[in-house]
Amino acid sequence: MRPDSRIFVAGHRGMVGSAIVRRLLAEGASRLLLRSRSELDLTDQAAVEAFFAAEKPEYVFLAAAKVGGIRANNAYPAEFLRDNLAIQTNVIHSAWKHGAAKLCFLGSSCIYPKLAPQPLREEYLLTGPLEPTNEWYAVAKIAGIKMCQAYRRQYRFDAISLMPTNLYGPGDNFHPENSHVLPALIRRFHEARQRGDASVAIWGTGTPRREFLHVDDLADAAVFLMQNHSGEQFVNVGTGTDLTILELAQLVADVVGFTGAIVTDPSKPDGTPRKLLDVSRLEAMGWKARIGLREGVAGAYAWYLENAATARG
Repeated sequence: MRPDSRIFVAGHRGMVGSAIVRRLLAEGASRLLLRSRSELDLTDQAAVEAFFAAEKPEYVFLAAAKVGGIRANNAYPAEFLRDNLAIQTNVIHSAWKHGAAKLCFLGSSCIYPKLAPQPLREEYLLTGPLEPTNEWYAVAKIAGIKMCQAYRRQYRFDAISLMPTNLYGPGDNFHPENSHVLPALIRRFHEARQRGDASVAIWGTGTPRREFLHVDDLADAAVFLMQNHSGEQFVNVGTGTDLTILELAQLVADVVGFTGAIVTDPSKPDGTPRKLLDVSRLEAMGWKARIGLREGVAGAYAWYLENAATARG
């Protein structure tokens, strides 16, 4: 991948896509192909086909997806399955058909079975039932991995897949109901501090363990793998460390400056008990996450404050 390569970043306005764009620009990329949703609807097969036929991108980062937290997955199962299947099918097929040199598909660690051994190794895929609260998204992402593998086997298309852990950072979704846990906590503690609330309730028991990766680290890993990895086996991308949801809430409260009590709400779902990635495969290639969680959360909170008008959904 050269600085003057024609590179299409699908989903460049999202948190992941925008981070990849920042990373590519830092590398000196000069021919980025960027289209907003209004300019190119990736669920529209004909539109995607026409775009690839006209622009002939050499490299494709497939970061576009319909995403959300537990509530959104439960509320919109048809949309999560349909839209994600359509996006990845259209982009992967058109990239191959129109001669792209390489494609990088971004999945999600929710592809792993709910009760898989920890930490999660790549070979645990499809060894048990999924977590019901996000199975629609997970099934779509598994299909994307398999599509990349199938196009590699049948057509020798250099399509790679990487599986990031829970992501956060600039450009995140801070919607009060449809966001993921970390941005939801940032918003909740910020607003509680503003109101002077005595306490904040968090969903579930607070005991599930989660791993969090800053989106700029993910972008760095995506570019690294595009340049240094080619193979059918997808690669986990994470930090290799985790903490409980309650510990995360305490960290966020400290960063935000909320000094009240934190209470749990066991009537709300916990989701998967633990989700820690084994990142030994990626680290053996020479890549490791660099942004610490406290540093990253402080940066995400600063971004939220600067973009509150548009970040709150």
